[in-house]
Amino acid sequence: MSSDFGRKVWTSASPPQRPFRVCDHKRSTRKGLTAATRQELLDKALEALLLSGVLTLVLEEDGTAVESEDFFQLLEDDTCLMVLELGQNWSPSRSGMQLYGLGREKPRHSKDIARITFDVYKQNPRDLFGSLNIKATFYGLYSMSCDIQGLGPKKILRELLRWASALLQGLGHVLLGLSSTLRHAVEGAEQWQRQGRLHPY
Repeated sequence: MSSDFGRKVWTSASPPQRPFRVCDHKRSTRKGLTAATRQELLDKALEALLLSGVLTLVLEEDGTAVESEDFFQLLEDDTCLMVLELGQNWSPSRSGMQLYGLGREKPRHSKDIARITFDVYKQNPRDLFGSLNIKATFYGLYSMSCDIQGLGPKKILRELLRWASALLQGLGHVLLGLSSTLRHAVEGAEQWQRQGRLHPY
């Protein structure tokens, strides 16, 4: 007697690639990465942020540790995460920084086309105007950012003096040109008067 046994091996589909935004503990370097698992994201962040050693993944907004794969899979697309090296700790954002996310409340099965975030912060308490960082992410894969640095009182005064100096210099050239034109006109009039072409009243 012989019997054949068939075995069916059910394999679950691998999780899809999802977009995330990661930064280092100083928030000085930000990268847009895609990953399907927590470990894959850590591996990519290791290279993208030039980190080393044992890494820890936390939420950037409040420092909640992302230690399990189950919790990682519950995170929304384009979640901001911070990657910490051994010995580093999460810290709140700099004074004056505010994060505005557009479209945070959206249907569960919808897909982002574009997301724009504005980070307003001060690098120095003496700055009169805060710096502005604008980051745009398209389709969760392509991102671009623009950083507009604020100016302190000394820099603003220096810029004003520089512009004033340039303005006065330009005005000086105009006055010199005008005086030269008037001088030539007066000399020409005197010469014509001597030659009898121009008679005074």
